[in-house]
Amino acid sequence: MSGGLVPRLRPRAGTARRSGERGQGLVEFAAVVPFFLFLLLGMLEFGFVFDHHLTISYATREGARAGAALANGGGPLGCGAGQSPNRASVDALIVAAVQRVLTSPGSPIAPNRVIEIRIYKATATGGEVTGKVNVWRYDPSGGPMVDGRALDFSPQTVGWPACERSNVTPNPDSLGVSLRYTYQFVTPLAAVAAFFGGGGPASLPISDRTVMAVNPTQ
Repeated sequence: MSGGLVPRLRPRAGTARRSGERGQGLVEFAAVVPFFLFLLLGMLEFGFVFDHHLTISYATREGARAGAALANGGGPLGCGAGQSPNRASVDALIVAAVQRVLTSPGSPIAPNRVIEIRIYKATATGGEVTGKVNVWRYDPSGGPMVDGRALDFSPQTVGWPACERSNVTPNPDSLGVSLRYTYQFVTPLAAVAAFFGGGGPASLPISDRTVMAVNPTQ
């Protein structure tokens, strides 16, 4: 070559373009990963919540079924001597039915997160009759004895004694059992939500209720 000059090599246009595309792809990937992670964790969390709610629904149903079958404890309606002789054990047996479901093998429920169990006289729409509510709360091994074992829930208030529950046709009472529970997130969904500026809670309240007519007499 003339003058002994060595020409400089220029980068190929295609190589620079591919390098830029790779960089842009990495930026786009980094931008969408949190969104897909949030979506995935949300789906997983929904599955866990659904599982917890199914168990709670089954528990209230078993409690209401026990309450409907036990009615007022047997015998003539009333709270006097000789009336409803087994009335003292009715609510304990209802709560025992609920607890058996909550603590059964495979249950995802943590009993200490149960806020309260309510046994109540129900209206036609399934709501509570004012003042006719019995409240039970978590009290590990501090409740009444059922089948030789102390319940993990104990009574706090009694507004509707079993001896007042009428199972006389044509209008027997309706008994409701409700449960309130605090669900704790299993996945780091709340942390991912915080990445988007949400900063949502790491727990969720879950509740369910079941109402059944007290078994009527013929």
